[in-house]
Amino acid sequence: MQDWNKDYMFGYQFLNGCNPVMIRKCKEIPDKFPVKHEMVKGFLKKGVTLQEELEAGKIYIVDYDILEGVLTSSDQVCLNAPLCLLYKNRLDQIVPIAIQLSQTPGEKSPIFLPSDNEYDWMLAKMWVKSADFIVHQLVTHLLKTHMISEVFEIAMHRQLPAVHPVYKLLKPHVRFTIAINAVAREKLISENGVISKISSLTGDGIAKVIRRAMETLSYESLCFPETIEARGMKDAPKYYYRDDGMKIWEAIHNFVSAVVEIYYESDETVQSDGEIQGFVKDVSFGMNNSDSDHCPFPEFLNTREELVKYLTVVIFTASAQHAAVNFGQIDWYGYIPNSPSIMRKPPPELKGQVDMDYIMESLPDHKRSCLVLGTVWDLSQFQKKELFLGTYPEMCFTEQPVKEAIKTFGEKLDEVTKEIRSRNEGLPMAYCYLSPDKIPNSVAI
Repeated sequence: MQDWNKDYMFGYQFLNGCNPVMIRKCKEIPDKFPVKHEMVKGFLKKGVTLQEELEAGKIYIVDYDILEGVLTSSDQVCLNAPLCLLYKNRLDQIVPIAIQLSQTPGEKSPIFLPSDNEYDWMLAKMWVKSADFIVHQLVTHLLKTHMISEVFEIAMHRQLPAVHPVYKLLKPHVRFTIAINAVAREKLISENGVISKISSLTGDGIAKVIRRAMETLSYESLCFPETIEARGMKDAPKYYYRDDGMKIWEAIHNFVSAVVEIYYESDETVQSDGEIQGFVKDVSFGMNNSDSDHCPFPEFLNTREELVKYLTVVIFTASAQHAAVNFGQIDWYGYIPNSPSIMRKPPPELKGQVDMDYIMESLPDHKRSCLVLGTVWDLSQFQKKELFLGTYPEMCFTEQPVKEAIKTFGEKLDEVTKEIRSRNEGLPMAYCYLSPDKIPNSVAI
């Protein structure tokens, strides 16, 4: 709470907060966001230009274009699609240097800067975080962990018999997922669900945002190393979500590889496994986001390595990715001004006209705030008998080599837990969401 309004904390949350997947390296300023060097030169390293810092890889961008044109529940509440430019400063902090509150530049959509009136800048950051709240809940959290894991689970039950080794491997990672998603459909994203009550979205608006996200969803976007690379975030400083996620991805990949090698002697055995190929085909059907014949997910696996990567995606999405974007919600959304679920007044069209009264009237009211707090607290809790990553309590596997692989997997996760705990001791604010001892096996809340 003490630092919520500071620029460094605003930037930190794009790396290690609830939604650490939106930020990407900016290689070229988009035409729709006409930030000029003269605007931001006071926030850059002395003697360098904006273009030079772009070329040096020190400029980042967050773009909420997915919200453009989404209708709201009434004229009394607002939803905008802001853009935010960020800069890696000499302290290796990622800080905001320019914010535009719409996708259309012009006189009525000014670019806000850290040098503006303190209330203008505060409100601009609130608008960005409000958009981030919506995209996080509907896309990063609901669609890309909950709903995707459900597709994998349904395909698994439809295509893999209980004696199949991949069924045994995936079973702990789909525990309770269909059940919790049924509750989400009824309580959270229905026409009168929680999301509609705490935000400006109608049921149709919620569906529109999710449909738009499906248009860009691909198999590669679920592969952790590839998506970090695609966003240009391999060298971003203090990006603990990336650092810890890579360790978890590697541990899962090595474990799955050991199991696959036990049951599949060659690539040909993968190709000839009709049940696995049926599973993959079913998933591709469930993930198809258009009327075209092309599906952005594999329809056939040719090699053992492809199978290993595929199963790593399934397990990582249900466990680590969900943990990273779910269990910090009370930490980051528990203080309402930090991430407002709704903005009740329109964004300013001119600078210098905002005061604290305007900000207070823009923030969620008491009723909505209480509902947000109750919801994010509930979502941030572990189950009473939670099963964490690496736990295979039912011991479906009877073969000794697999039991050894499970043991090795657990030992590796213990090492990662110790590494993260040691790292956190030297940080002013610990990052624990991807510590293996805090990663449930499945999407169960």
